[in-house]
Amino acid sequence: MLFFCRAGLRMLPLVVLLAAARSGIAAEASVRSAALMSITDDEIKQFVGALADDTFEGRESGSRGGRAAGIYIIEQIKRFGLRGAGFKGSFYQNFGNQSNILAMVEGSDPALKDQVILISAHYDHVGYGNARNSYGPTGLIHNGADDNASGVAGLLEVAEAVSKLPTQPKRSILIAFWDGEEKGLLGSQHWVEHPTVALDRVPIMINADMIGRLRDSRLDVIGVRTSPGLRRLVARQNDASQLLLNFTWKMKSDSDHHTFFSRDIPIVMMHTGLHNDYHRPSDDADKINVPGLRQVAQLMFGVLVELADAPKLGRFRPQSRHESPADQQVREAALPPLPGRLGVRWNEQAAEQEGVIILTAVTRGSAADKAGLRAGDKLVKFANQGIASASWFRIAVLAAKNPVPVTVERPSESDPIDLSLELPGTPTRLGISWRTDDAEPGSVILNRVTPGSPADMAGLRVNDRIHQVARQEFTDGEQFRQLVAAASSPLVLEIETAGLIRTVEIPLEHDVQQEAPAADSSE
Repeated sequence: MLFFCRAGLRMLPLVVLLAAARSGIAAEASVRSAALMSITDDEIKQFVGALADDTFEGRESGSRGGRAAGIYIIEQIKRFGLRGAGFKGSFYQNFGNQSNILAMVEGSDPALKDQVILISAHYDHVGYGNARNSYGPTGLIHNGADDNASGVAGLLEVAEAVSKLPTQPKRSILIAFWDGEEKGLLGSQHWVEHPTVALDRVPIMINADMIGRLRDSRLDVIGVRTSPGLRRLVARQNDASQLLLNFTWKMKSDSDHHTFFSRDIPIVMMHTGLHNDYHRPSDDADKINVPGLRQVAQLMFGVLVELADAPKLGRFRPQSRHESPADQQVREAALPPLPGRLGVRWNEQAAEQEGVIILTAVTRGSAADKAGLRAGDKLVKFANQGIASASWFRIAVLAAKNPVPVTVERPSESDPIDLSLELPGTPTRLGISWRTDDAEPGSVILNRVTPGSPADMAGLRVNDRIHQVARQEFTDGEQFRQLVAAASSPLVLEIETAGLIRTVEIPLEHDVQQEAPAADSSE
């Protein structure tokens, strides 16, 4: 197949165009990776150490320490070559004696640069603390290393990384350091009431608050249900950081993300959790997990650039206003296990060591009982095949189509006995059930994995997300089922678990006739 190139109407083979496209993608990934690597432990440690120093006296909003911290932040932004996006082109948006600090990166795409991705962190803290905002002791400097020097340091590193991209992202980026967060989200509230960019030009907001105490690689990511597809987008940017992402449905007015959520603007909020130093003088820089903060900042950068370059962004999802962690617990609960198809137990030790299945019990009324199987029988053949192993046998039972011929050796009989089984239930190729979710288009979410099934043997678990089958995307559960039914062995799946994406190859030793399942269904 040939395609025309407009410059000179020269004909190019498709393979050349595809190679060029792959080369372009690889080059873009390389450029982004170089910018990502500019986010370093040394700079993060330097930023947190400076912002959480006693010099700034706890950065209380409107205080001399708070204003000095703002000056320090602007000095760093200027080093990155970013322009002010505040009053008359300055970096400030003043309200009373407080100031938001704003910087803009103009988008490179004429058709998309009017859309502005907003990314933020608040820079104020509680100063010397008082009975209303401190867990004590009060009267001492509360340096707020985690709350929120960590978020500011991460955002500064992201801003620097963006400035190092040879071509700026397609959409514009507004970088906001909010003041007055500790006094009631005052800075972000002032901005939405007096926006420097029209709110309808802001398709999404990213916020970082307390990202400096990463433990066990676990990061809370809030808000991915505010727009369809956000969970998958965030997970795809987690390759470098390899964080365990807790996609919580929690949505509280406890940081500046909620200001935008309340205005029907999608949000993504990152947070490493509360701790015993929260709003105490002991929240100091030496307790920051610097490598962990770097990992979070790298994830923020990837998410920001991906959103800024996406061909299209989703709208606000109104259902997210009514979803809670309690709803999440119900939706993500596993389905009860399916009843067994055969109804037997066997000697596991003999099965493991000798590769033979010797029945130790047969459940009354089961398929095995009805077919005449007895305790003490040694299975010789199942579905006209020799018994390879206990795991093979489990998979064979799940996949078998009726009637199923079985051959056994019985101690009381000199010759093998041939029997016929009628197994209940539907044959399964994978051993999974799933549901779909309008907040996660192009995915199925596992709500049951049958023990002993190919999916179980491959390590799939309840609440894993499947994104691809045989490296193909799908739009809904029915198309997913069709792709699985048509795929050859080994079946290749792209799986997301807790924000980590991996490829799994599942050998399919038994092909069975698939039947059209119900809506939230099984394979």
